Amino acid sequence: MVKEQEVKSAYEVAKERYAEIGVDTEKAIEQLSKVKLSIHSWQGDDIHGFLNPDQELTGGIGVSGNYPGIARTPDELTQDLHEGLSLIPGKHKIQLHTLYAVTDRKKDFDEVGPEDFKYWVDWAKEEGVGLDMNGTFFSHPKVKHNFTLASPEKEIRDFWIKVGKQSRAISNYFGEELGQQSVNNFWIPDGFKDNPIDKLSPRKRLIESLDEIIKEKYDEKNTIEAFEGKLFGTGIESYTVGSHLFYNNYAITRDKLWTIDAGHWHPTEDVSDKFSAFMPFGKGLMLHVSRPVRWDSDHVVIFDDALVRIARSLVRDDLLSKTNIGLDFFDATINRVAAWVIGARSTQKALLQAMLAPIDDLKKAENEYDFTKRLAVTEELKSFPFGAVWDEFCQRNNVPVGLDWMDEIRRYEKTVQFKRN
Repeated sequence: MVKEQEVKSAYEVAKERYAEIGVDTEKAIEQLSKVKLSIHSWQGDDIHGFLNPDQELTGGIGVSGNYPGIARTPDELTQDLHEGLSLIPGKHKIQLHTLYAVTDRKKDFDEVGPEDFKYWVDWAKEEGVGLDMNGTFFSHPKVKHNFTLASPEKEIRDFWIKVGKQSRAISNYFGEELGQQSVNNFWIPDGFKDNPIDKLSPRKRLIESLDEIIKEKYDEKNTIEAFEGKLFGTGIESYTVGSHLFYNNYAITRDKLWTIDAGHWHPTEDVSDKFSAFMPFGKGLMLHVSRPVRWDSDHVVIFDDALVRIARSLVRDDLLSKTNIGLDFFDATINRVAAWVIGARSTQKALLQAMLAPIDDLKKAENEYDFTKRLAVTEELKSFPFGAVWDEFCQRNNVPVGLDWMDEIRRYEKTVQFKRN
């Protein structure tokens, strides 16, 4: 058990060290406390949802593992989310999908509306969190030959257009009820496994479908749409209708958000470099922070170089106010609640480390061509005691410091999760 006074003493030393280079640790802690992460519900139940939990996953989505304690009901999932949130410092948001509707009768995706998310809104009010939304365009019989909104069949397109419209109504409901903007993210799995003859027509159909979905106006204080591209997917390796460039252009021309998923790019691309290229032209970003291992594998986010670069780009370029940071991973080989905690705390650590730097001074040196100072300072910062500041941040937010949170996870899985199986 980490002792409170030890944390405080270590923080005071770190505070002095950072002050020597002009960094205010109190300001960094305050800045981090304002960042809300959007934590994804689907880590808790392996993306089964409650509408058709036995439906096979489609759209190139797959979950590995069968660690005991999976959430099977709305109450079990919200219980697990509560447990996870209690171990993550700060107040955050939860991302939902159409398939997480809680209904009293059988409903298809296109029939799900705001009334089917009252359970979640009531829970969010009690928990003190916001809600974000995703229309579900996968794991359904009407994903026909890997096509939804870009399908050549009008009947298929019309079904999914209704799903998209309903998701916007649900997202608006979240914003109205919870008093904070709900981001409604759109990702579709449309594409071809092998080389297509016609690459243009599917994209024209997708534009028409999306324009129809967003035709109704909603107050942006309640909801805003974000559009997520992908390099490729399993089963659509040769052609993805909703590519990165497609959605980049769509977001800019429709004054919407562009979603960048860290796992949807080629492994040699630096995702963080996209932010500053898009922001001078775009309204803002939605991030899905994930960890691709060789491909879009959605591993649990860890404090690695890619995450560090993401955090630095957001902080150094002052982009946090225009960026929604969401998590997107799923691993059923480990405790699912622990996965949330590891991913969220790692993301917060990366942001804090980025904030604990003399950014203005470094920018001044760069503009004066003092590249020696730039390199020297950024290298020395790597060994500065940011961990002591992180521990203080956790302590102030009344969550466990260091590995103490694992004791709570072990207690929870023994007394709650393992009893489900």
